[in-house]
Amino acid sequence: MIDFTLSAQQNAIREMAISFSTNVLTSAASIYEAHPTQKERFRALRPFYRQAVEGGMIKGMIPTTLGGIGGTVLDSAIMVEQMYKVDRSLSLTIFATGLGLSPLLLSGNWELQEEFLKPFLSGEGEPLASLVHSEPTGTANWLEKGSSGLQTTARKEGEKWIMWATNCAGWEDHGADLQCLVCRYSQDGKPQNPAQDPKNGIMILLITPDIVLQNKPEAYQVLSHGETAGHRSNSGPHVRFTEFHVPDHNLLAEPGKGAELIIQSFTASAALVGAMSVGIMAAAFEAALEFAKRDGRGGEEPIIHRQSVADLLMDVKMRTDAARFLTWKASHALDTGKGGELALEAKIFCSDSAVKSVLDVMSAVGMSSYSEETVFPRLLNDVICLPLFDGGNIGIRRRQLEKIFMTKDYDPWGATYKS
Repeated sequence: MIDFTLSAQQNAIREMAISFSTNVLTSAASIYEAHPTQKERFRALRPFYRQAVEGGMIKGMIPTTLGGIGGTVLDSAIMVEQMYKVDRSLSLTIFATGLGLSPLLLSGNWELQEEFLKPFLSGEGEPLASLVHSEPTGTANWLEKGSSGLQTTARKEGEKWIMWATNCAGWEDHGADLQCLVCRYSQDGKPQNPAQDPKNGIMILLITPDIVLQNKPEAYQVLSHGETAGHRSNSGPHVRFTEFHVPDHNLLAEPGKGAELIIQSFTASAALVGAMSVGIMAAAFEAALEFAKRDGRGGEEPIIHRQSVADLLMDVKMRTDAARFLTWKASHALDTGKGGELALEAKIFCSDSAVKSVLDVMSAVGMSSYSEETVFPRLLNDVICLPLFDGGNIGIRRRQLEKIFMTKDYDPWGATYKS
């Protein structure tokens, strides 16, 4: 039987997210936007992040089997939508920590999980986790045979790994509390052998601020803090690793086993980007509907009575509902181990639809929507990122879906009816 009615527990999760959004997120932007740089805005955001930690939101992304209070991907999707409606920057920082923890959570390495999850289970402080995988030259084709491979490399010397990265995305100062850093094993530092499968060299190292401090100052350098058009309080500076030493004990995935963990991590996150997209569409629709019901733009009646405006709003409402249900279906498929095809569809369809929906509601409202005094410019600057990040729709997500279509035994509607 098909039923999208939320259970009592799921409704409780939704209400909790609404309460946190109302009591915490609504005031965040006015605080961090007062600062002139991305770095300063991120620091201004951290007290709000602390409230999320104290409220159990970080612990809620860790499974109960590992000491957390986490539920399902569907539970997370319900929470993400409600929070993303109100504030994207703080919400993304919270859920980016969940992505940062994903390789560790999926690894099955109980020893490392027990050691490195402690700060995220405490419910105290401002513990941040980061999945460090981006490079300035791009990583859309990082597993393509014949390419030069990841530029972030590591070689083995005794009981340590020596890392080198000319410029990759990281965190400020001494890094996040935990960085799951993806790199390519290369004992000689040369480009990967074009005849080999790139997956064979992918590994993951765990880096903490203590590890950074144990290295020479020049081994870890923050090169710059980029300024972004949207998500204006998120941190993602460019970092250089030079002869950076990491103990062998911190090897999460040995060469050949790292790629699969990263693929799994980004499969789950694809569904959550769907939820982020729904949150933005819902916020845009609600703001435009309120405007259309009260403002006549100089006419006798509010513009909701104009068919052209009503039609635009109808399209956005239908897209939002369709995107929400696809996200829920994709999340359920992940929770039940039915594969990631629908998660890819959710990431692509929902994020592309969100961009169009924000533009449509701005067209309905008219020139007033371009004013910084309205919510629409912020929604537009934030939504533009969704098709681009977490695996760009064109360079990565559509190509992943294409590969699924190309498999010999592909069942076109298997994910629809069997998940």
